[in-house]
Amino acid sequence: MRVIDLNSDLGEAFGAHRIGFDEELFDLISSANVACGFHGGDPRVMERTVAACVARGIGIGAHPGFPDLAGFGRREIAATPDEIRTDTLYQLGALDAFCRAAGVQMQHVKAHGALYNRAVKDAAAAEAIAAAVRAHDPGLVMLAPPGSQLFASAEAAGLPTAREGFVDRAYNADGTLVNRRLPGAVITDPAAAAERALRLVVEATLTAIDGTELPLTVDSLCIHSDTPGAVAIARAVRDRFADAGIAIRPFGRRS
Repeated sequence: MRVIDLNSDLGEAFGAHRIGFDEELFDLISSANVACGFHGGDPRVMERTVAACVARGIGIGAHPGFPDLAGFGRREIAATPDEIRTDTLYQLGALDAFCRAAGVQMQHVKAHGALYNRAVKDAAAAEAIAAAVRAHDPGLVMLAPPGSQLFASAEAAGLPTAREGFVDRAYNADGTLVNRRLPGAVITDPAAAAERALRLVVEATLTAIDGTELPLTVDSLCIHSDTPGAVAIARAVRDRFADAGIAIRPFGRRS
């Protein structure tokens, strides 16, 4: 039986803004990337999100980003590698405190937004994130795109890794994500997203935005919680997987 993880970025509400706590998505995914207060989330939301994950057996991952609440962490910040390392370490510690209080281990780390995009191509940024993860807990799995600098840096640091793909984002022919500002960058049609998800698991390929067939082997598929219709997309993906006999499970810690 084929097995795949479904992950989503959760707990990104903060302050008085509780919209987006994503109650319905918790029952549809197997791993959660929990905002750590820099691009979204706050102590109350983090604790509530961890509790929701524990109640459902969902793998919990830290989702560190740039310190940019106003821009939701999707704006490039001129941070040095050492600033990226310390900011990442700080956010890992914050989420881990809530995990420890709930009696559960963190499973993984996935960088968010502009930080993720930078680390995909920028070796220094990728090495900084990997160094922070290794310093905090070398058993944490780095969730990253295969073939990226972030994936390579995690492997070089001796971290366990999981390969990530996206069912709700368009790809360029080089394996990077299409800029969100461009037409067609975000896939909102549940049927189209579910078909992409099925091809990724069964055929290890998808069609890039220019029509190129892109080989892509993944261990985990992401559905962004802020994509319009995210719940409908997640349900459609689960339905297609059930029909194809594909099991959905968290990928788990490696130590």
